[in-house]
Amino acid sequence: MQRALVREGRRWSSAVILAVVLLVGIVLAFSPTGAAFDRILSSARFGVVHRAASGRVLVVEMDAQSAAAIKRWPWSRANYAAVVDHLRAAGASSIVFDVDLSSASDAAGDQALAAALARADGKVALPTFGQSANSRQDRIVDALPIAPLRPHVALASVSIAPDPDGQVRSMPFATMTVGTPRPSLSAYIAQRSGTAGADFPIDMAIDPATIPRLSFIDVRDGRFDPQAVRGRNILIGATAIEMGDRYATPQWGVIPGVIVQAIAAETLLRGVPVWGSWIVPFALALLSALGIVRLRSGITLLIGTIAALAGILAIVLIAQHWVQVTYPLCAALTMVALTGAACGGREIAGRFRTQRLFDESTGLPNARSLLAPVAQDMATTLVVAQLNNHDSLLAVLGSERVGDVILRVSERLALIAQEQRLYRTADRHLAFLLPSGEPVDDSLDGLRALLLQPVEVAGRRVDVAVSIGVATGQSASRERLLVDAALAADAASRAGVLWRHSVVDDQDLERSISLMGDLDAALEAGHVEVFYQPKYHLALGRITSTEALVRWRHPDHGFIGPDTFIPLAERTNRIGPLTLHVLRSVVRDLADWRVSHGSITAAVNISAKLLSDAAFNATVADILRTSGVPATALIFEVTESAAMSDPASAIAALERYRALGIAVSMDDYGTGQSTLTYLRQLPLSELKIDRSFVQHAHRNRNDGVLVRSTIELAHDLGLKVVAEGVEDADCLAFLKACGCDVIQGYFISRPVPLAQFLALLEDDAIAA
Repeated sequence: MQRALVREGRRWSSAVILAVVLLVGIVLAFSPTGAAFDRILSSARFGVVHRAASGRVLVVEMDAQSAAAIKRWPWSRANYAAVVDHLRAAGASSIVFDVDLSSASDAAGDQALAAALARADGKVALPTFGQSANSRQDRIVDALPIAPLRPHVALASVSIAPDPDGQVRSMPFATMTVGTPRPSLSAYIAQRSGTAGADFPIDMAIDPATIPRLSFIDVRDGRFDPQAVRGRNILIGATAIEMGDRYATPQWGVIPGVIVQAIAAETLLRGVPVWGSWIVPFALALLSALGIVRLRSGITLLIGTIAALAGILAIVLIAQHWVQVTYPLCAALTMVALTGAACGGREIAGRFRTQRLFDESTGLPNARSLLAPVAQDMATTLVVAQLNNHDSLLAVLGSERVGDVILRVSERLALIAQEQRLYRTADRHLAFLLPSGEPVDDSLDGLRALLLQPVEVAGRRVDVAVSIGVATGQSASRERLLVDAALAADAASRAGVLWRHSVVDDQDLERSISLMGDLDAALEAGHVEVFYQPKYHLALGRITSTEALVRWRHPDHGFIGPDTFIPLAERTNRIGPLTLHVLRSVVRDLADWRVSHGSITAAVNISAKLLSDAAFNATVADILRTSGVPATALIFEVTESAAMSDPASAIAALERYRALGIAVSMDDYGTGQSTLTYLRQLPLSELKIDRSFVQHAHRNRNDGVLVRSTIELAHDLGLKVVAEGVEDADCLAFLKACGCDVIQGYFISRPVPLAQFLALLEDDAIAA
């Protein structure tokens, strides 16, 4: 069911992504933004390939050398006449001028050029172009060479139309002047025909430096090798900076107009390039997007997106440089990149949702999933299966293998859960819902034999002790049902039976409420005391710290164990005042004993509920500010399960404590499900190894390996290690050999009142 919902969700999200990508692609294909983006890409597209000119076009450049030699501007056209005669005599195939000849010059020069053109017998083409009538009008006036120059020549257009960004990327095949279509210089030289007004992309991969050139003055004076001219198309134009006529290009920067004309002619000599339809890259991008939305993992999405982008680029560049079809790229590249980004966002969001709603080690939905609001309130039965030996399994197998054990147990529970989802609601709890009235009694009894059978994990047969709790109520009250069913499972475990129905003991509830009502008064009356259990530093051989532990002597009920009233205080939101009472007592005692024992520190246990409590943390800061005791004298101990239940909040809270100067210790390490990542991220000062591993570490090989590796790991992370539960000398010797820093346990001292703790400090000082 869950997988079907996930697949359906993915289909919908994929459809939405493709619809958005399709719309964006169409908009970019027809928008100025897309065209502008393609113009930006043009330089990179031409930069992929550098191509040498064919050499069939030679530029006679009116360069700085020629300007210096002739000096007077405009030049007498007798100079052009001499150039035409020399080029014709050398066997030039054609001679094309990119020089404005639309107005008369000196009469002798004009007559000389006209005579030279007549002698050339049709080998020369002169320029025609359109220009604005004046600066105040948009009207275009056609410019032709003066009448005496026209009888024996062809007319070719030299008009160049830069793109909106000022760069030249295309050239017309022909333009209209005086009502007649005129081929462009490039089309005339290459002998290519085309429609007036239609243009073609210039191949800016052609390197201008490879176009052969001769200086105008050298040609005029006959100082050139005729072999350099014979059979070539000659293009005459200005390259000297002072003569202007320069254009910006996407690949070669600002170059003379005559060189742009030469590159355009070289382009047409290779073939006739065309503009490709946007539909081709659009279709390629759409096919790529269809493939990308099917990918799931982040790395495959990244690789798939990059491969699609590279593939489209390769196809378009091959078409441009070898097939001479130039396709727009903006829409296609944007579509592919947007698809990859959107799918990546989808996967990240899905991962966050999975991390929030699913258990990491088993993949089962967690308590948040179970407690999600329901559409319809109805009578429901909630079943909780509790792994009673979870901690032992965790110590022996590790968290990953314990996850496998839980999955095997969930497979057996699925026999009575039927089509209902199974949830991992806590480290040791599996839960599922059944409609109210479902006969679970027979099913649970029938499950007994199956649950008693060992499960196989990694080739090992493992015994799992399971007890089951059942609670019935309205589905809208799932949180209460979950608590009741968990309590029932715990009661079944203590009673040694497989399962129990939840039975709310009103008297017990009333007694708990009454007890919590007495707590505030007990704090004021001094009935709640702070005991201290020393921590012994192995290397220094003396007590260097202590842990503050709370004790309640009720005037009516006598001694009340912390295991009874602390959980009640947490459930009734009284854990804050209780912790602050302990903290104030510890700070007061620290101020007294640090006079004689200045280096002794004290640890206070902090409940998970208080880590993100702003009011509590503000009060802690006030206590430290007014106490006169340095914050470095305090250690806050947080259980591993508290730190792992909401790592982000825990990290933020613990960093605030560290900022105040308070050391942070992870208590009961090894009993939760922390990962090395979180252990590295938490701002810890020390690690306390739980007593369940320490007590028998010197006799039990598995426990010993775990303790030794934990000490090495903590030291590598720069953390001090405290081992609790040390009860004999052999255990102490083992821990000392392992390099443990500090020990705590009955072998050193039980928790004692302040006076006895001070006596221990005095004895310790005398012994030293």
